[in-house]
Amino acid sequence: MLETQAIIGVSMKTNKILKVALLPILTVFTLMSAPNTALADYLRSEGFGGEYRYELWSSDDGNDYYLKIWNKDEDPQKDSYSQSGSFESSREALIYFDCNYADKSLPECPK
Repeated sequence: MLETQAIIGVSMKTNKILKVALLPILTVFTLMSAPNTALADYLRSEGFGGEYRYELWSSDDGNDYYLKIWNKDEDPQKDSYSQSGSFESSREALIYFDCNYADKSLPECPK
């Protein structure tokens, strides 16, 4: 009977030590792997103007936008595209497209 109680006592201590030691280790590994999570880009809109079509994409956090631009007769799924630089807003990106590809004369377009 004493042997059984001793074994249970040792087992409970071991269990407690494992819980106390394992939890911080698992927490550290979780925190270390979180920043390495892949970010995705999201398709926000698409359209066309002039002789071109576009897709407006944003970063995962919504802080950066960019355009993928094709000739309007090309297939976005198959043909290569040009990619614009980075924009701070979707509005800024679409004005860029309208001024530089759709040949629109907007007040925002550079003269």
